[in-house]
Amino acid sequence: LIFALISFYFVMYVTPGPNNAMVLASGLKFGFLKSIPHMTGITIGHVTQLIFVCLGLGKIFQIFPELQNILKIICAIYLIYLGYKIIGSFSKIKDDDSRPLKFYEAALFQIVNPKAWTISSMAASGFLPKDGNLILSILFISCIALIICPISISPWAAFGSGIKNLVKNNKIKVI
Repeated sequence: LIFALISFYFVMYVTPGPNNAMVLASGLKFGFLKSIPHMTGITIGHVTQLIFVCLGLGKIFQIFPELQNILKIICAIYLIYLGYKIIGSFSKIKDDDSRPLKFYEAALFQIVNPKAWTISSMAASGFLPKDGNLILSILFISCIALIICPISISPWAAFGSGIKNLVKNNKIKVI
């Protein structure tokens, strides 16, 4: 069960999605260290969301399935906005007033992140036992997520930080 849960979370968290796109852009624009609050906010926000889904919040999507489409649209609009604000023009990187996402902003983003809802719903339906202590099961699932999420998303920030100089180099852009 532990290996299955770790594998599930790793694959779900490391694959491209809204969080990883934002963390990549943050690493690219601000560097790895300044992206840590963003990554921490994603992790804590998602684990909180996971706990609520495991406690029954996921029933809302069964009752109102159209909510997932609404979340997808909101998420897409927000990603476009963030892409515009975070990446912006790298030729004026010193002049702009953008900043990395704060902890609470990244945590609250999980509310409109359809991939995070999908991960939470799949974890709850696939890994919560039918018999047994619900609270201990949720604690177990949440602790694994708390460990695997930052391990899986931090390479995106590291990659963005690593290619920062290439992206800012105008000579390379011309080629």
